[in-house]
Amino acid sequence: MKHTKVKDLLNSTQTLHEVNAKGWVRTFRNNQFIALNDGSTIHNIQCVVDFENTPEATLKRITTGAAVSVTGTLVESKGAGQKFEIQVSKLEILGDSDAEKFPMQPKKHSLEFLRENAHLRVRTNAFGAIMRVRSVLAFAVHQYFQEKGFVYVNTPVITGADAEGAGEMFQVTSLPLDNLPKTEDGAIDYKKDFFGKHTNLTVSGQLEGEAFAMALGQIYTFGPTFRAENSNTSRHLAEFWMIEPEVAFNDLHDNMDLAEDFIQYVIKYTVDKCADDLKFLEGRLLEEEKSKPQAERSEMALLEKLNFVLENNFKRVSYTEAIDILKNSTPNKKKKFNYIIEEWGADLQSEHERFLVEKHFKSPVIVYDYPANIKSFYMRLNEDGKTVGAMDILFPGIGEIVGGSQREERLDVLLEKMKVIGIDEEELWWYLDTRRFGSAIHSGFGLGFERLVLFVTGMTNIRDVIPFPRTPGSAEF
Repeated sequence: MKHTKVKDLLNSTQTLHEVNAKGWVRTFRNNQFIALNDGSTIHNIQCVVDFENTPEATLKRITTGAAVSVTGTLVESKGAGQKFEIQVSKLEILGDSDAEKFPMQPKKHSLEFLRENAHLRVRTNAFGAIMRVRSVLAFAVHQYFQEKGFVYVNTPVITGADAEGAGEMFQVTSLPLDNLPKTEDGAIDYKKDFFGKHTNLTVSGQLEGEAFAMALGQIYTFGPTFRAENSNTSRHLAEFWMIEPEVAFNDLHDNMDLAEDFIQYVIKYTVDKCADDLKFLEGRLLEEEKSKPQAERSEMALLEKLNFVLENNFKRVSYTEAIDILKNSTPNKKKKFNYIIEEWGADLQSEHERFLVEKHFKSPVIVYDYPANIKSFYMRLNEDGKTVGAMDILFPGIGEIVGGSQREERLDVLLEKMKVIGIDEEELWWYLDTRRFGSAIHSGFGLGFERLVLFVTGMTNIRDVIPFPRTPGSAEF
């Protein structure tokens, strides 16, 4: 008999027919009640075993974590908390689980402990819910762009270009590290390396994405990116996924419109599709917050926060206006900020971003027209000569979630900017070609997918929203 998913059994409209379910035992009570979960839903289905007619040896093997197959009749449940249950007529142990050694026992585990067992943590309610939400969000990303006629482009993971100009990249080499070939002046001879030049793992697919947008009109990338930034924080990963649309003929304001529409679409899609998982994650967050001091607790519950983003137009404010607001704010005047805003040109920190969203505007905020000297070389220089057409989207509880800009389409201006910060023209000859041949205004943005998953699930550590986190000093699994 073909097995039926637990989700489908719980949503069934007919009872008193024979079914087969397969999954993993969450709990086994009174030698009679199995809580069975197969990953299709946050909910378990109760399977009632006829223990008097089941061999003792089999009952002993029904332990937390064991994989089992149950066949029986789907009936309306007499117990509270579930609509249906299975009256088991046949039970088969598919895979034993040593109750003494299985780490995921049915009790509360710390998130740190679960990170150390990332290969098994997805068997818990919380991580099952997070990964289902992540999956639906990823689907929504593709659906949004495909519906809008964007072309999905796979940009290279191995690259010779540093898109951010920050230099925090993982080097890729096949050279023998214990016997590196050297040039006559003692430098490493990369001509003898696999690609014949110095290469790295990508920090962004943006530059290649721009090249494709200048032929296909509107494209998006959605793939892994890597930063060798030694940031051991709850907001940083060394390997993460980036969503990067690039659109020809879009200016900065078109870019803001696209980003706002995109974010609201994928969040709404996920809220509609993942109601049970999000309700569970909201409860988990409320429990977690009880242990925090009142001042550190979220002002909004999870679903309220998601609806806050869906129901409010994003407030658009220039960097110059934002700095004035922050400079004259009570926490700045009373020196409550860790980073006091003293003058125009300061780089906004998470505390400033959250103040603008949560306290001042009480809506998501898009800050635009940043000082040129704190932004990347490819951002379009404004007519004032001191700001660039950049924009960041700020969210409650998280700060910046999207960074984007109108790209510098003027070859002479781009060359001058590259010269000032020391980027070699020869290294980016192909990128400059897009300005030499049929250049036009174009814009795009980058959204760190894990930041989005963090926001939608209400988790507070980015390591808990990716299956196997890669962080400084940790590449387990």
